[in-house]
Amino acid sequence: MPEEDVVIPADESSGRTVSDTAVGTTLQKRIAELGPWFHNLHLPDGTQTAPDHFLGDFPRFKWQEISAFIPDDLSGWRALDIGCNAGFYSFELARRGAHVLGIDVDLHYLKQAEWAAREFGLAGKVEFRRMQVYDLACEKEEYDLVLFLGVLYHLRYPLLGLDIVTRKVKRLMVLQTLTMPGNEVQYQPDHSINERDALLDPGWPKGAFIESSFAGDPTNWWIFNHAGVEALLRSAGMRITGYPGHEIYLCEPNGESPSCVTTWNEGEYLAATGTGTATR
Repeated sequence: MPEEDVVIPADESSGRTVSDTAVGTTLQKRIAELGPWFHNLHLPDGTQTAPDHFLGDFPRFKWQEISAFIPDDLSGWRALDIGCNAGFYSFELARRGAHVLGIDVDLHYLKQAEWAAREFGLAGKVEFRRMQVYDLACEKEEYDLVLFLGVLYHLRYPLLGLDIVTRKVKRLMVLQTLTMPGNEVQYQPDHSINERDALLDPGWPKGAFIESSFAGDPTNWWIFNHAGVEALLRSAGMRITGYPGHEIYLCEPNGESPSCVTTWNEGEYLAATGTGTATR
């Protein structure tokens, strides 16, 4: 007898049919096969991929900080999710109408994202590719919205990465990065060569270089202070428009103060990214 013709008795203890229970068991098995998970996704039936996450319901609580700063209707928007992991943010943007490209270097997470996209019924709205941030320099496409969350401090070449990313932003970028303690900001355009004590001011833009590892992660290379993050963003041609949460920066392209790598210093950018011919 075909499976669809079989009458499945109810499991009275749970209120679910045996078939529901079997589907749930299969789903849990697939989640386990794809694990471990860093994104706790809430699947359509309520099943979670990482309910015991050491950070809590991550990254949902981060999204709750950011979501109010992003338009509810993203119809017609092209969005880029850098370091997409299992696709939590990509799916949230797709639900608002955006067509989303999620990129990550880790095939393990990309497999999770592709599977989850089918579970959510969003496979036609999201695309996932294995890419480095630096690979974006060779891509021509620009994006209305860029999420650059939890990636900058993992880059050995952070300003180069930021210069590449900001050239892709048409309207809006949300940046999140690990920072040093303190919110002091000191900005002075110039000093004499002997006025180096100013560099020790708590509000001077600076970054701590991690030689081996931090929090057990050898890919944690740079931790900037708050002033440093703001200075990097300004230098990359961005205007900071808001702070959705701790270590989160809302930005837009600053047409009045573009990055030098789009004007007088473009040659260095082209040489660094291998996208142009250096001139003598």
